[in-house]
Amino acid sequence: MSKAKTDGIKLIANNKKARHDYFVEDSFEAGIVLHGTEVKSLRQGHCSIKESFVDIDNGEVFIHQMHISPYEKGNIFNKDPLRTRKLLLHKSEISKMIGQINQKGYTLIPLKVYFSGSLVKVQIGLCKGKKLYDKRQDISKRDQLREAQRDFKVRNFG
Repeated sequence: MSKAKTDGIKLIANNKKARHDYFVEDSFEAGIVLHGTEVKSLRQGHCSIKESFVDIDNGEVFIHQMHISPYEKGNIFNKDPLRTRKLLLHKSEISKMIGQINQKGYTLIPLKVYFSGSLVKVQIGLCKGKKLYDKRQDISKRDQLREAQRDFKVRNFG
């Protein structure tokens, strides 16, 4: 029997706030350039992308403010936890992103960081900001769904 490809994916960090604050129009999978101790720290799950953002500079994509905690046993080989890291994407994907970002209101936000096999990947979302009333609508929909599930459970199992 062969294992499914999804077995090789292990989630490291998830950006829940991004889905709350933005509409995710499109998403891209990117590799990330890391040093050895950063990979070891990621294997232990020490990563945060809450405050991070993605920027395109001279046709290259960079992630800023992504916090990878220093590896305990890394001593002099540890790098700055908040350093800017380069993301690896195809030129066609980068040009598509640039075209979308030039439109009003679009931005690039990292959605999650995960291992795909032995490689570290970052899922980038092409996002448009939500207004306050959009957030209120999402909260009311979630409350209605929770109430409906509660009624269903009481009706069928109560």
